[in-house]
This record gives sequence, structure tokens and C-alpha cells, in this order.
Amino acid sequence: MELRHWKQSDAMELTSMCNAVDRHYLSDRLPNPYTEKDAEEWLKMVTDNDAMTGIYRAIVCDGKLIGSISVEKKNDDAEIGYMLLNEYTNKGIATEAVKQICTIAFKVLSLEQIMANVFQPNIASMRVLLKNDFKYKGVIPNAVIKDGNAYDLLIYVLTVNSN
Repeated sequence: MELRHWKQSDAMELTSMCNAVDRHYLSDRLPNPYTEKDAEEWLKMVTDNDAMTGIYRAIVCDGKLIGSISVEKKNDDAEIGYMLLNEYTNKGIATEAVKQICTIAFKVLSLEQIMANVFQPNIASMRVLLKNDFKYKGVIPNAVIKDGNAYDLLIYVLTVNSN
């Protein structure tokens, strides 16, 4: 597994991945269906903003694009987000990707902390964060409506001192 910078030539593969990924616990910020135009616009935003307002990386395994991960500045904080194709979950890939991107983000973006928001039933994501020393900070009850279901939003934080 490696994290690499995104390239404009990733548009078709990114489009395919975003349409194949399990969206059950992903933000609705990701368009559905995801078009090649969506991919091209997102890749341009990444090119324009990487290392300034966020760190954006492709997750690659054996030369194949299998996921996406980012840490984006949000006002005084930064927020991590990630996704993997289903066939690559539960293999330690997300745990390693989170470890690598947090190290980069703390250094490059001069952050004090990185936040993660997790839908209550997403136990796999909670484990990834805990393995990377994120600390549970609280819950916002019924904060997210997804596919007609209300989910609590769990807040996790990693501080620069714990990384």
C-alpha cells in the first residue's frame, strides 16, 4: 500500500472507484452517481490546494487505485476522511493510510489536531482511528440522516503530541 499524489490522469479510475465504493457511512458530499466531470473538478481542486488547505492522496495497492484519503483544514481544525473499495477493507490498509497521512498533515499543514467524524454504526472506522491514537471526544445524537436512517456522529481527535 502506498499513498501518492493525485494526477489528472486518475479521472476515469477515480470515477469508477467512487461509483463502486460502499457509501453506507460516507458523507453525501460525494456525488452519486459520480461522473468523470466530478472527478476532473475534484482533481483540479486537489491540484490547486494540496499542501495549502489540505493533504489529498490516492491509496494505491499493487498499482491499482483502491481508495482516497485526505486531511482538510476546516476553520481552526482539520478533518480526516477516507474510503476504500470493499475488497480492500479489514486488511490494515486504512490503518496504515491514516497513520501516514496524519504524519504528513501535522508536518506540512502545521496542525495542532485532526478531527474525525464517524457514523455510530461504523465500527471498522472507529477501530482504524483508535489504532492511530485518536481519542473519543463525544457524540452528537442523530446528527446525520443517511438513506432515511438517523445516525449519531462520533467525534474523535488526534493531537500533535500523540502522533
